[in-house]
Amino acid sequence: MHGGTELMELIGLGKATLEESSLAVQVLPPVPFFCLFLLIVTTNSVLIYTVKTEESLHSPMCLLIALLLTVNLFGTFAILPRMLLSLLLPASHISLTECLVQMFFLYFTIFLDCNVLLMMALDRFLAICHPLRYAELMTIKLLGFLVLLSLLRGLCMVGPVVALASQVRFCRSNIISHFACEHMALMRLSCSDISVNKRAGIALRSFEFILDLSLLLASYGWIVHTALKIRSGNVRQKVFHTCGTHWIVIVISYFSRLSSSVIFRLVKSSSQDVHNLISATYLLFPWTVHPLIYGVRTKEIRGSLLKLFQKKKLAGLPKSG
Repeated sequence: MHGGTELMELIGLGKATLEESSLAVQVLPPVPFFCLFLLIVTTNSVLIYTVKTEESLHSPMCLLIALLLTVNLFGTFAILPRMLLSLLLPASHISLTECLVQMFFLYFTIFLDCNVLLMMALDRFLAICHPLRYAELMTIKLLGFLVLLSLLRGLCMVGPVVALASQVRFCRSNIISHFACEHMALMRLSCSDISVNKRAGIALRSFEFILDLSLLLASYGWIVHTALKIRSGNVRQKVFHTCGTHWIVIVISYFSRLSSSVIFRLVKSSSQDVHNLISATYLLFPWTVHPLIYGVRTKEIRGSLLKLFQKKKLAGLPKSG
């Protein structure tokens, strides 16, 4: 790479197999990424704590928001600490096993993000289209079942891709020019036929993307159809405001993932710095803005946050007398 040094040096190649590897990118300043790490952890943690401590926020929707933010934290800790370590240590090494583990948790987290958004769509569908039966249908038991189903779905989608990647022979280089072990970045180091890996990755991602988008469009389409029949303007406005918040998050999440996939495959002439910037954006941007969007646009959470900060402020004041 011109004008830069390695970010993470993956270790040597042995017998055409990547035994130890390193993630390498253009030199990036560690301070901004450390501040971004603190921002993501702080904002997501504060909202999770608020939902946990405020009984008025123990509704299914707020619990799903807290679950989404928990997934954000999980993904952040799977990527950023290792990235920060490699920024600080020029010769930070990572084994192939660790690289595959990071790949699994990276994509598993992304799939969980999408699964939680589907659960939110179901919650809003039941709340708006079947309001009289909402409390009966959307129970904690159903939420637990949906969470388990989403975990199994993520495992079935990500597991085969990582398993196929573990069978590939590597001999071209011992440096991954990315700050995270993404699938296509690792496959570029292979010296064997990876057509099956490519087809499996594209097929699973396309199936998941089309299915999810179809379900989201169907549910929110029916919600809009039902909302337009509501005579009360205030109620209709509240419905569109709530659904608009979810749609902002959905567009950010899916657009980020789609842009990464398209550019990774089509803009091959772009510099490595461009690819790394795109990867960082599509991975970290949604996790950064999710708590900001829900904290600002969700009235119940915003009110509870203000109460929480007021309590902390009053607790910090010196007692008179």
